Amino acid sequence: MYPWFLVGLLAVAIPIVIHLLQLRRPQRVLFTNTSFIKQVELVTVRHRKVQQLLILMARALAVVSLVFVFCQPFFIVGRNIGGFSTTSLDVLVDNSLSMQQQGAVQELFGMAVMQARKLGQSTVAGTRIKLLNSGGIAMSQPSYQSKLDGLKLSTLSPFAKVGAINKNESGEKNLLYLFSDFQKDTFTGLLLNNLGTNRQVVLVPLAGQRTSNVYVDSVWLDDAFVRVRTNVGLHVRLRNGGNLVANDCPVKIFLGAKQVAAFRITVGPEQTVASVVQVQINDDAMALGRVVTEDVPVTFDNTYYFTLQPAAAIRILEIGAEPVARQLYGNEPLFVYSFAKPRNVDYGAMRQANLVLLHEVGEVDAGLRDGLRAVVKRGGSVVVVPVAQEAGHVSYQQLFRDLGLGAVQWEAKTAVPELREVAMPSVREPFFRDVFGAQKRVVTMPRVAPVLRWSRTGTDILRLRDGESYLADFASGAGRVYVFSAPFAKEYSDFVSHALFVPVMYRMAMLSYRNEQLPAYRLAQGAVLLQLPTGADAAINPTDRADEAGFRFVKDSLTLIPVQRVVGQQVHLDVPAGMDTPGFYQVQRRGKVLTTVAFNQDKRESELAAYSADDLRRMIGPDRPNIRVVDGGDDGASLAKFRAEQTARPLWRYFLALALLALLAEVLLVRFGARRAVVNKVAVTA
Repeated sequence: MYPWFLVGLLAVAIPIVIHLLQLRRPQRVLFTNTSFIKQVELVTVRHRKVQQLLILMARALAVVSLVFVFCQPFFIVGRNIGGFSTTSLDVLVDNSLSMQQQGAVQELFGMAVMQARKLGQSTVAGTRIKLLNSGGIAMSQPSYQSKLDGLKLSTLSPFAKVGAINKNESGEKNLLYLFSDFQKDTFTGLLLNNLGTNRQVVLVPLAGQRTSNVYVDSVWLDDAFVRVRTNVGLHVRLRNGGNLVANDCPVKIFLGAKQVAAFRITVGPEQTVASVVQVQINDDAMALGRVVTEDVPVTFDNTYYFTLQPAAAIRILEIGAEPVARQLYGNEPLFVYSFAKPRNVDYGAMRQANLVLLHEVGEVDAGLRDGLRAVVKRGGSVVVVPVAQEAGHVSYQQLFRDLGLGAVQWEAKTAVPELREVAMPSVREPFFRDVFGAQKRVVTMPRVAPVLRWSRTGTDILRLRDGESYLADFASGAGRVYVFSAPFAKEYSDFVSHALFVPVMYRMAMLSYRNEQLPAYRLAQGAVLLQLPTGADAAINPTDRADEAGFRFVKDSLTLIPVQRVVGQQVHLDVPAGMDTPGFYQVQRRGKVLTTVAFNQDKRESELAAYSADDLRRMIGPDRPNIRVVDGGDDGASLAKFRAEQTARPLWRYFLALALLALLAEVLLVRFGARRAVVNKVAVTA
């Protein structure tokens, strides 16, 4: 109802003024016989008074009826219509980040709040309203309006509350209104199913203007092994989640406060573009990085946070009769090298090793096999250099089976091993990336005498010229297994003295490094898995109190305690529900900073493609008659009309008909009333 139109009732004074002016107007009547003047005047004046009074009433009634037509009055026909309550309703306003996009007159979020406010104002006195964004507690209209005023955009999608929408303690079927842009990536058929069929649901889609939206889809490094003051390729994949082409969009990359790269891109709608820049870390501290896109009007995803952590020293454990890699790894600060004989293996050191080199061990016992299997299970690497003596072949067969390589075939032993040349590796092989530089070929290659072959197909890193494999890579558990087909002994190989030995062994060691911490995480991904630093401080004592020994996410003055599980040296941390701000978070325990992780908002919010009202109707189909779609529009007129039709009986039609009848009565009175007066006058003067 629009009560301010009642001011139009003042227009009733117009026909009254006209009526008074007509009464004051003198009328002159001429007659031939003056003896009958008094009788004629009595008859005509009496008739005119009745006629003018009826015309006045008709005109006043027409004006009043037209005023009430514009006021659009209604009356409540009952507390329940169609099985749902008219004195209580539920409202859910989409306050996710995608609602920042512009509508026809303002942001979609502002339009949603405005229409939700009008919906509350249209309710009758005593109506209880639940704003599901604020916990779904029934409140009065003033409290509801206050909660709407305090509503802000959030990284958490409100549709996560849909699962609890149908729970109603009173059992009353309240109307549910959903105000949203209904993104295709977030609003799915599963959410429609969660709405249920036991209540009336009204979907109010709000359409945004066509625009582009460039955001960072992901970042990754060329090599997980990041060294200080050494260039590493940082790949940045950017995507346009809008429906217009983004032309010449500026992109800047920062490490700390320093800008390290800048470029421009052009991306088509729903297309991706990947760029790579060379960056480097100047010290051992973790670098906090940002990718900033200067893209308007949707700006919530213009900054992407990531971290770069210099690689820790790689732990190498060599097991054999005599060390062959001590000088190779021991003199390089990138590695922590240790050597053990088969009978004196430190299994504690093996559990921390990134790479275990099993070098021509005479016999691999059960304990050693279990230790090597544990290494690959947690993501480490094992390098197997076989032994030539036949006595150890059975234990190697069992080791290969335990590592998932299957059966192997041993070559028949000869008095003088036949050495065969290794083929030049391909420069396109990822294993040898940046190993050969500009050199196109090596003049001489090592010569080896293989003692075994394997049945399982792996990735050949080095092959012989006749096509047989010399060094192969196999996936095993979460780690890798590298197998040489020939021993390192001089009579079987000159590989150790060849120039290729150092880069191959270095490369295997570097590829064994696993950084469990990713450059960036999403707030919506649920959990993160981190590797605990070695040392006594990282150990968890079961008797410690949770508030003292637990891990915390700390950002500025905000401290959050996540649900956490520790398994060995790994900790599983659930992202807390209240953690909704992107940025850098320190992971602390007992006041000590263990690491810093970067969190970004859900990239699905950056995809602006949304369902229209017609799309939603087709999506709902005939199987969900309880769900209605009302086009939100710019001013909410369609929603106001729907609300009036569903909760009350409009009376404006009746007042319009009454106004037309009043005007018709006025016309009839003016036309036929004047003719009757003339007839009366003639009858008297005759």
